Amino acid sequence: MHGRDGMSGTEGATFRSRVRGCLLGGAVGDALGAPIEFDSLNVIRRNHGREGLTDFVHDWRGKVGLVTDDTQMTLFTVEGLIRAGVLQREKGVGGAEVDIVRNAYLRWLDTQEHQAPPAADGLVRTGWLREQAWLYSRRAPGNACLSGLRRNLGPLAGPGMPGPVNPGSKGCGTVMRSAPFGLAAPDASSAFRLAAECAQITHGHPTGYVAAGAFASIVFFVSRGGTVSQAVRETLRLIAERPAHEETTAAVEAAVALAGEGRPSPEAVETLGGAWVAEEALAIGVYCALVGEDDIDRALLLAVNHSGDSDSTGSVCGNLLGARHGEAALSQSWLSRLEGRDTVIELADDLTDLVIGSGDPRPDRYPGT
Repeated sequence: MHGRDGMSGTEGATFRSRVRGCLLGGAVGDALGAPIEFDSLNVIRRNHGREGLTDFVHDWRGKVGLVTDDTQMTLFTVEGLIRAGVLQREKGVGGAEVDIVRNAYLRWLDTQEHQAPPAADGLVRTGWLREQAWLYSRRAPGNACLSGLRRNLGPLAGPGMPGPVNPGSKGCGTVMRSAPFGLAAPDASSAFRLAAECAQITHGHPTGYVAAGAFASIVFFVSRGGTVSQAVRETLRLIAERPAHEETTAAVEAAVALAGEGRPSPEAVETLGGAWVAEEALAIGVYCALVGEDDIDRALLLAVNHSGDSDSTGSVCGNLLGARHGEAALSQSWLSRLEGRDTVIELADDLTDLVIGSGDPRPDRYPGT
């Protein structure tokens, strides 16, 4: 990770807004899709009308605006990247990002296995984020994420080879947590590399980690001012040089072609798959962001109203368009009811301070690794 010293005040403010927008937008999309994640399109329309879901709705607990493991893991990704950046800046220690992010995911695992913050255990289970009581709630976490974190990681795979953990899994759990790599990286290639490496912490299928890297690259480009279309084109060129890119490339190209046809609809979304696997989640998120780039509300609703993994596709679309337009473009009605909003903003600002070199996060928040 590298600072961006020399960024002007205006540029820094814009980037801060985009980082907030990326994380808040992803959380909003996640919360919109969560109550209908396992519903077919027919059931969604039967329960919510012909237009499908049009607002936050109560979940089975009778609450609205609750996020899932997608947002939870994204926040712990941010925390891991901040810790890695602080370690590099203060002690000159680089290259430990994968181990540090994995430790952050172990803190997330505690939120799935305990009802409140457990006793601190060395450096792995310390820090500010793990003390946020609202995170201690099991929100349908993916099996590969859970099982992968219970195994030793071992050496990472070479490019295009199956990773050491869950080598046959390419679930969307790699993509839905990977936007922060694009926000923190100094360039798109670095965003791709680190997201792909950290995806191997839980998912070893090459497509699973290539799709995560591609998503991080797209986020990098839009958070630096590119349009979604430009970001996708640049990312397709970047991943064409990577081994095992074919499934991800085909899925994203299908999304681009579908967007070019116009007439967006849930039926069109479903031609791209169910989003239970990484490349399909990426493709649906990209498609909805492309056709709804100038109308975030419309894009997010399109991203969740389908028979597949609605919270993950809503999250991916929200990450992209939030990074593209900044937090001001997000619906205040949705933000005002979003679970954990203050925590998301604080993490976003700490990450921004580190990236643009405008200050260091408080040491008590991000101790050790």
